[in-house]
Amino acid sequence: MKMKASQVVMECLLEQGVDTVFGYPGGTILEIYDEFELHGYNRKIRHILTSHEQGASHAADGYARSTGKVGVCFATSGPGATNLVTGIATAYMDSSPVVFITVNVGESLIGKDSFQEVDITGITMPITKCNYLVRSGKDLPDIMREAFAIARSGRPGPVLIDILKNVTYEMIEYQPLPLSEHHRHGKLSRLIARDSHDLKPVEPDHEDVNVLVDLLNDCKRPLVLVGGGVIRSRGAVPEFRKFIEKLGAPVASTVMGGGACPGDHPLFTGMIGMHGSHASNVASHDCDMLIAIGCRFSDRVTCDVNTFAPNACVVHIDIDRAEIDKNVITSHHIIGDARRVLELLNERIMLQEYDFSPWRKAILSLKEPPLEHSDTKLLPHEILHTVSRLTGGNAIIATDVGQHQMWSCQYFHFNRPGQLLTSGGFGTMGFGYGAAFGAKLGNPDQVVVHCTGDGCFRMNCHEMATVQHYDIPVITIIFDNHTLGMVRQWQTLIYGERYSQTTLDRGPDFVKLAEAYGIKGYRVTNVAEFEAAFKEALESGHAAVIDAMLDMDEMVHPMVSGGSPVTNFLLD
Repeated sequence: MKMKASQVVMECLLEQGVDTVFGYPGGTILEIYDEFELHGYNRKIRHILTSHEQGASHAADGYARSTGKVGVCFATSGPGATNLVTGIATAYMDSSPVVFITVNVGESLIGKDSFQEVDITGITMPITKCNYLVRSGKDLPDIMREAFAIARSGRPGPVLIDILKNVTYEMIEYQPLPLSEHHRHGKLSRLIARDSHDLKPVEPDHEDVNVLVDLLNDCKRPLVLVGGGVIRSRGAVPEFRKFIEKLGAPVASTVMGGGACPGDHPLFTGMIGMHGSHASNVASHDCDMLIAIGCRFSDRVTCDVNTFAPNACVVHIDIDRAEIDKNVITSHHIIGDARRVLELLNERIMLQEYDFSPWRKAILSLKEPPLEHSDTKLLPHEILHTVSRLTGGNAIIATDVGQHQMWSCQYFHFNRPGQLLTSGGFGTMGFGYGAAFGAKLGNPDQVVVHCTGDGCFRMNCHEMATVQHYDIPVITIIFDNHTLGMVRQWQTLIYGERYSQTTLDRGPDFVKLAEAYGIKGYRVTNVAEFEAAFKEALESGHAAVIDAMLDMDEMVHPMVSGGSPVTNFLLD
């Protein structure tokens, strides 16, 4: 049937099962936005108008991470498109599947420095799995279908489709194609696996798995390190838990691996790296075998790559061949989806017997003792323990970046994939609020808590307009220490207490700001006040902002300075 290309965009979204789009309109994309009203797509797809395109990008990302679906984000050309760049890079670094759809100036204006013209495909090429410039309407349906397949496939990630404005007016041939039939269709048939409607995963080499089983039989002090690849791989977490419980070895996690191993699991030693626990960091140094699953070995994990796991046979399991030997040289590796590798591994070790109890006991004895309690001041761990207790440990936690992010990772026990939403790779201040309300819209029955700092909240507080307008009940907790806390911590410990441009001795009053947006605000100074405010916010069923006052010199413990061995703790 003949249909305007702008309408084809909407039909292709429906093919993919898209029910929510985050975006911000502008001149070049108006033809697509008109479809919401002209043909009633607003009754089939919910559009969330954010306060800023970057907020839309993070909301689509949070929606994707928390639901396992592909997020979708719209923006116009020029600054609308470039305002997405930080969000695209954030999704790329953390392997989050989001399709970004922008509309550029018309063909006749390309390359002429036209009003709001920008080469967004050129700009985003290094931070997308794939991107497209659509110059002909006839290519649009297959590009849309292919973009979604690529975004969700293998190691997931963002894809950008930039459509020339004149293309959105074209009348083109469109034939509806249910998602279940995509594997039979032309070019897609070579890309999409029949059983999953997804890009065909690489089957792990079974002999490589057998080698790992042999290595396990020879080691005495194994450590399992879980990364975000296990979270991103659909169905991998049950297989991962089966593996660690059979093996009985200590388990450490990267930030992005939070939720793969329950935070209160008896084998779990906590985070590893710059703010890793004593148990995890010492285990990585003393182990004779390190099994890293879905982990990039970033500098925040290894600190000093030359001294990381110096005594270990390093085994790296990853879906992306480019990650193997990129940062840490491996003794053995297996290329494949985490779920499939773990399935094969579990089949082979079920008849094996392992006893690493002396090693396990030695490492678990290093776990930190319970922290102090205070009736007179707020302590970060008490905030997070209270949130966990009052939500049954089931809340989705979205963070920005800094001290509050590390405290959230340390003190809230994440028990499932998609429960921790944080910018682990790109470290994006401003990520948390958009991710939080995106997650809430995708998980309406879940409690969603946005943990942020007073520095970070300045970067995304305008999205309170979005949260209030759509009545999205996200509870924001500001860990308010009147400073850029993580940077101040570095200045205290490394830069001789020279506090250059980190003291936030200025507005706004966050309670009054929240109330200006029509959101209930609270200011709390001790754990009793915090508990009362959080309970009230939970029971209200509406958004709230809790300004939690902390001491300016509260620090994240432990800490290893960048470039030092992970056992050289700068802060104990």
